[in-house]
Amino acid sequence: MKSDLPFYVALAGVPGIGPRRFKILLQHFKTAEAVWKTPEKILQKALTPSVFKQFTEYRKSFDVESYFAKISKQNIQVATIEDKTYPKLLKEIADPPPVLYVKGDVETLSEGRTIAVVGTRKMTAYGREVTEILVRDLVAAGFTIVSGLARGVDSYSHRVTIGNGGKTIAVLGGGVDVIYPPENAALATEIAAGHGAVISEFPLGMAAIPGNFPARNRIISGLSLGVLVTEAGEDSGSLITAGLAGEQGREVFAVPGPIYSNLAKGPAELIKQGAKLVMNVNDVLEELNLESRIQNAELEKEIKADSEEEQVIIDLLKSGPVHIDEITRSSKLPAASVGSLLSLMEIKGKIKSLGSGSYSLNR
Repeated sequence: MKSDLPFYVALAGVPGIGPRRFKILLQHFKTAEAVWKTPEKILQKALTPSVFKQFTEYRKSFDVESYFAKISKQNIQVATIEDKTYPKLLKEIADPPPVLYVKGDVETLSEGRTIAVVGTRKMTAYGREVTEILVRDLVAAGFTIVSGLARGVDSYSHRVTIGNGGKTIAVLGGGVDVIYPPENAALATEIAAGHGAVISEFPLGMAAIPGNFPARNRIISGLSLGVLVTEAGEDSGSLITAGLAGEQGREVFAVPGPIYSNLAKGPAELIKQGAKLVMNVNDVLEELNLESRIQNAELEKEIKADSEEEQVIIDLLKSGPVHIDEITRSSKLPAASVGSLLSLMEIKGKIKSLGSGSYSLNR
């Protein structure tokens, strides 16, 4: 493979030659170099007219040696589908990419306990809170977090993972040298510098165009045991990722949200379709039939009350965010004092305001 690797990479980047056609060509011609160097008369019989035209034009303009030198110069690793470092889970899907470009720790791709966390680009305070809690606990339970480096839930999942000492894989919709969105360039660098890997099937220099994202999404789900959607609208791209996960035989998880929020509609629809409703990390572990790698008690940060009234509120918030009206009803505390009590507990750092009158424990 060492001598064939430059041609393997070159062939994988030819427009019009997707994973399936790549596999067929390799089976027929035996090596990528043989395909690359095949005379046009023979190649024309193996390809459709449009793909043949794309291939021949690409081959004339593409310098294999200089491209591979560029990969080496930028400390980019290449994992082919024939390598031991290629993710086993990804290899199981119907159309695994023949080549993965990797910046960072390629061994991260071999982690067996992986889960994707995806969602809206426009997180609410509620979405931010549940994403933080669940990602934190998933990391503590031994998961590597996979996501797409997009704005919102994706990039926040990567950041929470890093903040909790975990490993994360960012899958791009363009080349690994073209970070999109650009404001996440520093995050991508941080991930590659010791917190996981930034990967793509797309050649260097390719921009993250809209048509690339469905292919990117299949890799996100393909790398993972399951896909968790924390917050998403009805038209969110994260629902496409969840749908691909279902097609790939992976588990789909969804977090219920406030009924008044449009960004709760995506997860609600997934739950209607059979996704596992997730309230905490144990719901994920149970569905995947996995044991936590830590004691459950370690997942909870103990929050001590300074009064009986505070303890009542802490107990109410242990199961998740609660609206102030529900706190007032369930606590049976005087309505006039609940607001001030909540404000005082927030100042003490015991609870968080999520906006729209909802509160959660500050774990």
